[in-house]
Amino acid sequence: MDASSQPFRISTTLKTYQPLLLVLGYILLGTIISQQNGFALLDASRVFMGLFFLVFSFFKLLDLSAFAKAYRSYDIPTKRIPAWGYLYPFVELGLGIAYLTHFAPKATNWVALTVMSVSLVGVVQAVASQTKIKCACLGTGFNLPMSTVTIIEDATMVLMAAGHLYFLYF
Repeated sequence: MDASSQPFRISTTLKTYQPLLLVLGYILLGTIISQQNGFALLDASRVFMGLFFLVFSFFKLLDLSAFAKAYRSYDIPTKRIPAWGYLYPFVELGLGIAYLTHFAPKATNWVALTVMSVSLVGVVQAVASQTKIKCACLGTGFNLPMSTVTIIEDATMVLMAAGHLYFLYF
């Protein structure tokens, strides 16, 4: 690869993931604003997770049936139980509300850890198979490829939920 093609690749990658980067930027901005009275890591991560689940569920609910169909192409439970693809965005919505209202933190973190771990397994399998699959993480309104970015996204939520459980209860 010559040096002249690298800026094009970076530019193309940024353009591909622009919707995701914008969404994550807004979530991060909301998290920072919520910490205006003093930064607290556990509280900031709880708000981040709440906003993450809330916003991501919104995009999935814009076209629920298209999301469920896309999600079924790589999610293990949805392949076996298609109804899970229709329920999943509502679970994310519930998690978002639970994190933002600090409702039943232990249960909320266990549900997030479980749901995101199972989702992560399907994402890792899809990426490892190198099959070109459209990621349904922001619903189907954006043409985001399934990639390492999706693995990082799911793994981050798994680690954050596990971190909450560890620091709050152990």
